[in-house]
Amino acid sequence: MFGPHALAFLPAVMLGAYWFGGEGALLVFAVTTPALLAFTGSLRFPWEKAPKRDNVTGLPGRDRLLTCLDDAMSDGANALGDPPVCVVIEIDNAAALSAQFGDGGAETILRACADRVRETLREADITTALKPGRFGMALAKTPRTDLESMIQLAGRMQDALGQPISLDGTRVLLTACVGFALPSRVPDQTGESLLDAAESALDEAQKAGPGSIRAFSQGMRPRVSVPDNLTKEVVRALDEGEIKPWFQPQVSTHTGELTGFEALARWEHPEKGQVAPAAFLPAIAEAGLFERLGEVMLFHTLSALRTWDQSGLHVPNVAVNFSPDELRDPRLFEKIRWELDRFDLAPSRLVVEVLENVVAQSEDDMTTRNIAALSRLGCGIDLDNFGTGHASISNIRRFDVTRIKIDRSFISQVDTDRDQQNMVAAILTMAERLGLETLGEGVETHGEHAMLAQLGCGHVQGYSIARPMRFCETSDWIAAHHAKIPPVPDIGPRARDA
Repeated sequence: MFGPHALAFLPAVMLGAYWFGGEGALLVFAVTTPALLAFTGSLRFPWEKAPKRDNVTGLPGRDRLLTCLDDAMSDGANALGDPPVCVVIEIDNAAALSAQFGDGGAETILRACADRVRETLREADITTALKPGRFGMALAKTPRTDLESMIQLAGRMQDALGQPISLDGTRVLLTACVGFALPSRVPDQTGESLLDAAESALDEAQKAGPGSIRAFSQGMRPRVSVPDNLTKEVVRALDEGEIKPWFQPQVSTHTGELTGFEALARWEHPEKGQVAPAAFLPAIAEAGLFERLGEVMLFHTLSALRTWDQSGLHVPNVAVNFSPDELRDPRLFEKIRWELDRFDLAPSRLVVEVLENVVAQSEDDMTTRNIAALSRLGCGIDLDNFGTGHASISNIRRFDVTRIKIDRSFISQVDTDRDQQNMVAAILTMAERLGLETLGEGVETHGEHAMLAQLGCGHVQGYSIARPMRFCETSDWIAAHHAKIPPVPDIGPRARDA
């Protein structure tokens, strides 16, 4: 009765007041009616700002999203009082739409994207426009809202935006990155903190490449300042195949047999020669190319395994380092499984090497999910630099670790330093009780090698065995190493009779 539509009857009512009551009735009505409408909220004064809406999509803006998130954080986003989930999705290279399709075409595309995002969600979910091509959402939790379901929802959004858009007879194909934040992962329970977390996750997704998805986790990668020219050089080097894995052997302390290789990234610059990993890995981080580097390393590693097999060379497995960025990729497990199928290799041939500080510090469910899934698939899990990251036994179990690599700092001078021997012996005893294999890394002398064998370390790796080598050098090294191993004594019936 007192809604905005009541204003349409105002002229007729005022005319009736004058007709039946004269000027006095008209004056009373003119004073009381605006007050009544203002009291009921039907009349908005000029200084009251209406909620801002995006001119192109008609969606409300950032302020509306923050208000909804704040309200839902305090009152709950559902009947159970659960806080909301915040999702941010952005069209890849959205800034170039106007230059490519004109202002009118870009607006048509953005309106279509806004409609598709809303259609993916429930009616109660809030969708807003944060900036051209970027949409923010507040989603009420359900009993099934968890990491897996949010990944699936993000994938559905990407699929919806990836459907062709017809524009003047042209088919426009888009990709989008998604970042989301579960409220349990955000330290400050405020709407602004939740939105900041989701946008941080989106930043990480965009660094990983078009069409990526990331969930917010504590301690996401800090930016590293490196020269712009080095970053550009790294991008070029990856594209032109200058960065490849070199392989360092791992051998058994019991038999001397080759038990595997570790793949280590090396850059052979056409003019500068060898570039140290410490010099180019920060540039990889700056350019957000750890996932691209991981793809290169995995492809060449699996290619090497297949080639060794075809040559009749026995290489049980190869360990590949996976960065925290890669381990947060929701698609990592599927990528690795697909690559293993493509090369027709058993999962046990690939060892996933994870830094101990990732295990010790990570509260990221995505990292746990990926490592556990790869372990179930049959891949080995190596915990690198053990002893430096303070990983607890519960974390070792949680991440399904199969082998610990004892850090070089404990190996150095272990043959002469009693304290070092005691420390390594304690680590080996713990590993034995937990049923874990062990590998000493950075073994540089025969004395260190011999002491580790005496203490019970199962595998060793380091300069005393071999330096990292190009793939083309591995076949000769394997043959030469195999020739040095003495044959196993024959203790059959004929030997006993003698």
